[in-house]
Amino acid sequence: MTEAKPSGAQILTLAARRRRRALLQKVSVLAVLAAGLAVFLWQRSARDKTTGPSYVTAEAKVGQLRETVTATGKFKGLDSVDVGAQISGRVARVLVDFNDQVKAGQTLAEIDPAQLMSRVEQSRAQVSAGDASVRLAKATLAQSKAALERAKEMTEKGLISSRELEAAQADAERAEASVASSQAQATLSRASLKDAETSLSWTTIKAPMDGVVLARLVEPGQTVAASLQSPVLFTVARDLTQLLLYVDVDEADIGKLHQGQEASFTVGAWPNRKFPSKVVSVRNLPTAGQTVVTYQAVLSVDNQDLSLRPGMTATATIVTSDRQDVLTVPDAALRFTPPAPAKAKSPSMPLLPMTGPPGGRGGTRRQFDKPSGTLSASQAVVWLLEKGAAKRAVVEVGGSDGQFTELTSGPVKAGSVVILDQEQAKAP
Repeated sequence: MTEAKPSGAQILTLAARRRRRALLQKVSVLAVLAAGLAVFLWQRSARDKTTGPSYVTAEAKVGQLRETVTATGKFKGLDSVDVGAQISGRVARVLVDFNDQVKAGQTLAEIDPAQLMSRVEQSRAQVSAGDASVRLAKATLAQSKAALERAKEMTEKGLISSRELEAAQADAERAEASVASSQAQATLSRASLKDAETSLSWTTIKAPMDGVVLARLVEPGQTVAASLQSPVLFTVARDLTQLLLYVDVDEADIGKLHQGQEASFTVGAWPNRKFPSKVVSVRNLPTAGQTVVTYQAVLSVDNQDLSLRPGMTATATIVTSDRQDVLTVPDAALRFTPPAPAKAKSPSMPLLPMTGPPGGRGGTRRQFDKPSGTLSASQAVVWLLEKGAAKRAVVEVGGSDGQFTELTSGPVKAGSVVILDQEQAKAP
């Protein structure tokens, strides 16, 4: 039995039904997509209306504010002295070494004294010869005076002429002058002897004070020459239990330093230990570098355990101000500047160029307020978070410890929420 084939009209009807069904499916898909997009846009619009920008914040607090100045320097021994040689010669003996404890007047080294001993003997012989010359001159003077007296008596009796009297008087005067010359020569000889003996004493190098030998720069047999300047043979420090720390302070900070301020320092040899100290002097002599000028401050160091050594490098922290119960905010609050809104771009109010990344980072303290020109050098701007919105506040600022800044006046109170930064919006 054969199956009946559909007629042409039936085929057209089936094709039209299929087209209508496909069209309805497409319209349904588009309707669902349109509804989903409408819901998403409505939710996003509602979220934008109900939530504002997200901020990083902190509270203004009352507490301690300690201002410090940091500087680096090196240790030196208290009353360190370079001991040198005042004469030239060969070093015969060296009697001390590094770190030896010495007493004042103790012999440290000896220079060969042979040549100077010969000079002393010569000077002594010259002194003896000078003394003999004085005695001879005095005897001659006495003889000349006696001859003059006889000549005067004989002249009065008419036994000799006046010319012979004048000759006798001249001889007496010459004898008197010879005595004076011999005495002067004897004095010169004694001075030469004293100089020779002093030079001989210099062959013994002695410690100028009680202390410890920091450096020994000479060896036995070495020849030292003291013709132009005294060569340094030893360095002696009075007492290593007390040192001085010399630090270089930048000219911008030197005005904050004065004698008696508390300080502390650290050294690389003891990284986990903080040593107490105190400022004992602030020098006025400037040291000019390539870019900055520094001044030297001197700190006292108690080194009873001898853990510190001269020449070590230390980093000192000097407390220039320590105040209690002051109102402070983080320094980031003074640097924050909210980004300008997009609607501010208008011909009547052009935007100023902004520096730094979005959210206010990298800007300067006065950047947002420069157009107003109303801020003084002691004023700054912070932004308070009130009811979810940023509110501008002008405050008077005081000192800073590098992390927090004191607020001396203004609308900011303890507990006020200040804005530090604006969080970046996340991509949907």
